[in-house]
Amino acid sequence: MTPTSVLLVLLCLVGVFQVESHEVKSVMQGDSVTLDCNVSETQLKNVEWRFNNSRIVYTVKGNPKYDDDRFKDRLKLENNRCLTINDIRTTDTGVYKCRTFINNEESIKTFSFTVYAPVPIPVITSVISQCSSSSESSSSPTCVLLCSVMDVFRVNLSWYKGMSVLSSISVSDRSISLSLPLEVEYQDKNNYSCVINNPVSNQTKHVCITDLCRMCSDEVGISESTEAVIRLVVTALVGLAAVAAFIVLVYDIRSRRTEQERHQTLNYGSDTLKPE
Repeated sequence: MTPTSVLLVLLCLVGVFQVESHEVKSVMQGDSVTLDCNVSETQLKNVEWRFNNSRIVYTVKGNPKYDDDRFKDRLKLENNRCLTINDIRTTDTGVYKCRTFINNEESIKTFSFTVYAPVPIPVITSVISQCSSSSESSSSPTCVLLCSVMDVFRVNLSWYKGMSVLSSISVSDRSISLSLPLEVEYQDKNNYSCVINNPVSNQTKHVCITDLCRMCSDEVGISESTEAVIRLVVTALVGLAAVAAFIVLVYDIRSRRTEQERHQTLNYGSDTLKPE
């Protein structure tokens, strides 16, 4: 037997030999997570769970005892080896260790996981409009789009043209706002989208270029068409007013003629009835 083998046997006999394993997880906020020490229940005698080096659960004669008020009623130890965390929160991000003791041998299993909140839907706006009139053909009119999200943590924000990534930006700490610009041509017919994602969720916002970006010629066309409509309405109103005035005038003339004829008839009748 080699000296190394002898040393390992001695360490096992005195109970200081350690077996370690490490597991990494990404978790969605609000989910329930179960961490398994992965040891045989029949062999298990004692277990201790720690979160960032603070003991949170341990067993006494097979009965679980909860130490940390941080989790309150969200912890549950099952079969003395499986720890379930309910309604998990971003503050639960960290390192969890399960320490077990079987036949004087200590075994440690480590879980490192990050809790992510669901990502919001991006908001896309047109922040700069550099347009040219139709007579200027030296360059194509362009528009700058801005994709923004608020209150995010450990996310990636990217612009896509079809299935290809054009640009991307990431944030590792909590950020009040995150924005990514993109310059496009007004007449561009390609499909653009802004995507935000983290390891557990993603959201996509598609872009309609013609809805967000307008050329100068479009604005002029809109104003000219509006002015033409106003002129047409004013002309129609003036015409209606003229027709109404003409009708009133005709009615007034006819009324006067009728009144004169009636007076003449009455006067003629009175003259024929006078005695000689």
